[in-house]
Amino acid sequence: MQDAQAIGRIRRKYRSLNVEMDERGRRQWAAAEAREEGWGGVTVVARATGLSRTTITAGLRELDLPSKKRAAEGARVRRPGGGRKRLAETDPGLLAALESLIEPLTRGDPESPLRWTCKSTRRLADELTRQHHQVSVNSVATLLHEAGYSLQANRKTREGASHPDRNAQFEYINRLVRSFLDRDQPAISVDTKKKELVGDFRNAGREWRPQGHPEEVRVHDFLDKQKGKAIPYGVYDILNNQGWVSVGIDHDTAQFAVNSIRRWWRRMGHRRFPQATELLVTADGGGSNSHRSRLWRRSLQELATEMGMELHVCHFPPGTSKWNKIEHRLFSFITQNWRGRPLVSHEAIINLIASTTTQTGLIVRAALDTQQYETAVKVTDAELARLRLKPHRFHGDWNYTLSP
Repeated sequence: MQDAQAIGRIRRKYRSLNVEMDERGRRQWAAAEAREEGWGGVTVVARATGLSRTTITAGLRELDLPSKKRAAEGARVRRPGGGRKRLAETDPGLLAALESLIEPLTRGDPESPLRWTCKSTRRLADELTRQHHQVSVNSVATLLHEAGYSLQANRKTREGASHPDRNAQFEYINRLVRSFLDRDQPAISVDTKKKELVGDFRNAGREWRPQGHPEEVRVHDFLDKQKGKAIPYGVYDILNNQGWVSVGIDHDTAQFAVNSIRRWWRRMGHRRFPQATELLVTADGGGSNSHRSRLWRRSLQELATEMGMELHVCHFPPGTSKWNKIEHRLFSFITQNWRGRPLVSHEAIINLIASTTTQTGLIVRAALDTQQYETAVKVTDAELARLRLKPHRFHGDWNYTLSP
């Protein structure tokens, strides 16, 4: 608030005095105002007047000189328009050349030499120099800012072509989940979280540490064959806001996914739902729990027989996995909890997952799954035919029931 008031006050002064001041007077007046403001004064005056910090700093140096020497050094004042011309003025084709390198498709230059390369200021300056535009790296950065460009990251907004039954499937899943919760029957959301390298590798994010003492990690993210990797498969109980994560060390297969559901039921599920007679599983359409996976269906059949209850399965349409509740009700909070922490061991991963909580009362349990899972397991047509699988009337490929 104080800075805003100071900026407004100095701006009003500057507008009144600017027409009466020459270059030297303007510089030294701004320096005097900055000194009057104290700490941060140069920034405040620069924002109020539009003068550069370099100009104001030069004025401060002049104010420190003895009066005679200051008058001698400031005797020469450039006439209006004096000084070095801007690059855009001395080289009229520079801006057009720069923009054709940055946006070749929209600027009509599909053959741009930098179309498929990282457009750093160094590369841009080098290419412009090859095109006979004498420009430095810093000048390129200045020109980009003046043209309205800034450093931008990618933003996930495009979902691609949507399936015609996408919304209908969302509504179907929602109705089924509500039906289960109203009858106090378990409904879970399942998925595999991103695989993680185990060891002293960099983990995105920051955490509080003594200043100047960041945690030191490896420069290169190469798999440590002794420690291996971690494959977290999660099960989220929608009714009770509770999660279970099996951390695998081998392969993310359908058998691993179903075994994670089995372990959730044994460790948490049957205690929360002692009267359960059926279970609803919501999952995305790909990966280890793909709706096309025969092994996923056969493994679920084995689980249904073992649990003695019907398993109802609903898959989200293609390209909509982020709508799965486990993504934003469990996995996102696990990521927040271990941000900036190297995942140095499987034990550390288990502890970090299990210590994840939220203000809404999320409870998470986790355990290591040391079992080895074979890949490329074939399920024959005969085995598939023996499954007690009943497709639902609506999109039977996405929605089906397996009976014991």
